[in-house]
Amino acid sequence: MGNRIAIFGASGYAGGELVRLVDAHPSMEIGYLGAHSRSGSELREVHPHLPGGNRELGSLNPDRAQGMDLAFLALPHGASALLASELAEMGVAVVDLGSDFRMDTPQRYREAYGADHPLPEQLSGWVYGLPELFRDRIIGASRVAAPGCYPTAASLALAPLAAAGVIELEGIVVNAVSGISGAGRGVKSELLFGSIDESVSAYAVGTHRHRPEMEQVLDDMTGGTSSLSFTPHLVPMQRGLLATCHAKTSRDTSEVLEVLHAAYGNEPFVEVVDAPPATRWVVGSNRCLIHAVVDSHTSSVVVVSVIDNLMKGAAGQAIQCANLMLGNPEDSGLPLAGWMP
Repeated sequence: MGNRIAIFGASGYAGGELVRLVDAHPSMEIGYLGAHSRSGSELREVHPHLPGGNRELGSLNPDRAQGMDLAFLALPHGASALLASELAEMGVAVVDLGSDFRMDTPQRYREAYGADHPLPEQLSGWVYGLPELFRDRIIGASRVAAPGCYPTAASLALAPLAAAGVIELEGIVVNAVSGISGAGRGVKSELLFGSIDESVSAYAVGTHRHRPEMEQVLDDMTGGTSSLSFTPHLVPMQRGLLATCHAKTSRDTSEVLEVLHAAYGNEPFVEVVDAPPATRWVVGSNRCLIHAVVDSHTSSVVVVSVIDNLMKGAAGQAIQCANLMLGNPEDSGLPLAGWMP
């Protein structure tokens, strides 16, 4: 028998990807599927593309996870905190794909979300789940907060360079584009076909909650204090995310690439590539592709990073963390190949 898994929030996009990945995982099996608005529905009603469609989605009652090895929480912001706390008290390991436990202090949480955390005393008990940077912390942990999609792409691009001291921590600029699945499955007028087709728009300019999360990672990696400007954009595609990161440097391209190759040369899911990558290259996979070049005109390095926002930016990374927590091979059950065309 494999690891028994509960998935709370199984009706959303990330939740559906978790179901798909756990069903195919050689060491995991689904023991419970919970949802909120779609509780009582059969899986086929919300995810007709998945097999086993007669499985029923239950409620978000934590007692249904009793005896499980691990629970994934794929819930909206603010919906995970109390549920995660109850699951932890039951001895169930938790990977939270939401944002409730990503920030490491109450002050950083307030900066990011503009409100006080409901359980501030528990923030220090969570591990930030970006394996390529914090693997040793994740191995054997019982509570892991999976990073946001934008911070995943930006942190993988910038953190090794910051840690090696080859970029300045002040004045970093991150511009990123993401497909509409990153906005979730809820019906919103600004996400209707007539609003997004043949149109690109920036949103949350200067105020996006992922900016403090990116700074937190860089500060953790360096022991310093970073300052970063982040602007996300919505593009008319289903999934995929591309981040273009700019940072001041006195080094040349070869020195920058040497640092990145040293950081990721043995990583199964991160690869430094010779040409600017496209989102299509990683859709459906848990990979992150990175390309870097120094712009001598501005004495800055430009690092381009692509991920699938629902895989390395959500469900795939959560599985990667769970593998480390449960003692499975880190790459178990995770695809390296993407979907083309």
